[in-house]
Amino acid sequence: MVIESGMNNAIEEQLLNSAQLIGLDWGSTGLRAFLMGAEGNVLATRASQSGASSLQATASYPSILQQFIGDWFHSGDKKLPILACGMVGSKHGWLDVPYVECPANADALAQRFGAIESVHIVPGLIFNPSNPTVPPDLMRGEETQLVGALQLRPELVEQSCFILPGTHSKWAQIKHGQCLSFATHMTGELYSVLRQHSVLGRLFPSTPSETNHRAENDAFNLGVRAARDDAHLGLNHQLFAVRSLGVTEKMSGAELANYLSGLLIGHEVKAGLNWRRLAGLAQAPLVLIGEPDLCRRYENALAIFDIHNALVLANTAPAGLWNLAKAAKLV
Repeated sequence: MVIESGMNNAIEEQLLNSAQLIGLDWGSTGLRAFLMGAEGNVLATRASQSGASSLQATASYPSILQQFIGDWFHSGDKKLPILACGMVGSKHGWLDVPYVECPANADALAQRFGAIESVHIVPGLIFNPSNPTVPPDLMRGEETQLVGALQLRPELVEQSCFILPGTHSKWAQIKHGQCLSFATHMTGELYSVLRQHSVLGRLFPSTPSETNHRAENDAFNLGVRAARDDAHLGLNHQLFAVRSLGVTEKMSGAELANYLSGLLIGHEVKAGLNWRRLAGLAQAPLVLIGEPDLCRRYENALAIFDIHNALVLANTAPAGLWNLAKAAKLV
């Protein structure tokens, strides 16, 4: 399925003539394309469910691109450069592009692009801690969002801490325009697995029902507070509360789902804020990048931890793709 915005399916010739770059945010579960003009102005966007994890062979990628944005490939007499970020550059993607090691900035990423079928691919980042007992951490796609955020908000370049909520949430430390380190929390995936494949999920509603937003918000907040105040009990123990609260009918199924969400996000925020403090960034700007509804959940959780001044940014991938393309002299 392709969803398009910014123009009709019949692309207006004047927009194509002004286009300078095709940017792709090609993740595990979806593909977003941006037709970009001068200074990174987004002329049109498209979205598809053809994520990297849904493609069985590398031969699938060119045909997907042709079907998806074949009418964008040529603009007048010029062939538009294409720059992609995300899991398309992973071992399970189209081309395995080696990670760039932290600390790294936009220039370091731009020097290590991969290329296949006229598509340039942004490398991901790897953080290798100095402590040999701590395992490495990885990101693909989020590095481009970080580059875009720093381009859009220059005041964050000197020092800042980013939270990128999602299936695998990232907390990233920025100093002097470089990503020094980052930490991944499998919060979204853990929620999905517990909801779909554990005994807890049997208590959740299988079909949509009348929503009591206040009760569900209260349940989410209760989960966050449990993570904040009772983490000494251990997450494994606290997860069973989702079952016990349901069996004893102290919460409805919808409330339980929100309690679980709050519990998992609360544990992530508690660990992330401590990690931020230990890095000496407790007074640095805290920034959320992601989908509005998910960012609102994190804002609510942060407020329970007495953090009320987080900056929230929408999708910064287009700005990141444009800035990286400039750094690599593709535009």
